Amino acid sequence: MATLLMSKATAVWLVENTTLTFDQIAEFCTLHPLEVQGIADGDVATGMRGLDPIQAGQLTREELEKAEKDSNYRMKVLESKVRLPELKRTKGPRYTPVSKRQDRPNAIQWLLKNHPELKDAQIIRLVGTTKSTIQSVRERSHWNSTNLQPLDPVTLGLCSQIDLDFEVNRSSKDRPAPVPDMGQTLLPAEVTTAEDAPERKPNLDVDTVFAKLKSLKRDDADEDKI
Repeated sequence: MATLLMSKATAVWLVENTTLTFDQIAEFCTLHPLEVQGIADGDVATGMRGLDPIQAGQLTREELEKAEKDSNYRMKVLESKVRLPELKRTKGPRYTPVSKRQDRPNAIQWLLKNHPELKDAQIIRLVGTTKSTIQSVRERSHWNSTNLQPLDPVTLGLCSQIDLDFEVNRSSKDRPAPVPDMGQTLLPAEVTTAEDAPERKPNLDVDTVFAKLKSLKRDDADEDKI
């Protein structure tokens, strides 16, 4: 089965240039529908440049038009004609050209905003920075923090979309499953009405209550005779 290249950048292009539903885009790009909705709302992949899957050779125009006419249709990814060499990942930070080093704080701010799940070591690998620089951007103590703007490191040329997707996917796998919030609930009746409950009132004898009521009526009658 063919694998889509640069899935998030492709989703950005499909959101901006087609009438496909979020579910169609999510399944084609192997993303969650809420993530696609975040792209449409501008909360996810801010500043990311869209990738046309038709020009990339992974989708035909006929397939796209068919999906736009039928919201239940799911597009199929074409086998890419471009064969990418296997990436050789080296330890340590990535080398960044001198001309692009001034953009690293902007890229760090973008990563912290859009992918808070990334660890510092992953950000270091992506943009070739240092832990102290990441900390200063996070705490807004960077010397140029007032002028920093979150910019996509892929658009800046600091890393490839493949590298970014690789680190994001690895973080999502390491992240534990969220625990559902059940909220606060009332105690069950069997607990609140238990025999050893401290606030439970003693049982009342019905005959005793009526006897007391009769005595009170007799007392009232005697007072009327007087």
